[in-house]
Amino acid sequence: MELKVINASGQAAASVTASDALFGREYNEDLVHQVVTAYLANARSGNRAQKDRSEVKHTTKKPWRQKGTGRARAGMSSSPIWRGGGRIFPNSPDENFTQKVNRKMYRAGVAAILSQLVREERLVVVDGFTADTPKTKAFAAKLAAMGLNERTLIVTDNLDENLYLASRNLPSVLVLEPSQADPVSLVRFKKIVVTREALKQIEEILA
Repeated sequence: MELKVINASGQAAASVTASDALFGREYNEDLVHQVVTAYLANARSGNRAQKDRSEVKHTTKKPWRQKGTGRARAGMSSSPIWRGGGRIFPNSPDENFTQKVNRKMYRAGVAAILSQLVREERLVVVDGFTADTPKTKAFAAKLAAMGLNERTLIVTDNLDENLYLASRNLPSVLVLEPSQADPVSLVRFKKIVVTREALKQIEEILA
């Protein structure tokens, strides 16, 4: 299939041939949801921890006598039903949130996302993307001239220092190399800009 190539003014200047298997696949919402959810789950550090009733700081003294007060029986302030008491089933700091996704499923999910981006005209190709100076103002002006005023993901084959420094302070712009393009970023950004060489590398990675 043919993908639109834009110039420095944001106008369609040419087209490039891309893989139908990668950019012409039907959208599978269930598969995309599974791939995105698994990616987010695998990024969790699993370092949260809670205390059970044996670990919370408390006194072992009985709060009040067993009978005669009219209140419910209580033996210790560490009870899970008390405020400040221990948890019944506390979260462990070594909790594992990882979800397994087969390689074939992952590649098919990313291909479905890329195909949907093409159908929604959110993915465009450029010959190259560079920054002459590490100045954020100049880089933002370049994006505005290309009509990229929304949240933009730039996938480039050459992430040099100038491009990294010029783009890192823009909260709505993310620059990645083809091997770093993940399903969450592809879904989150409104516009995806891919260089010609990066397009070839993506096709090789997901082949």
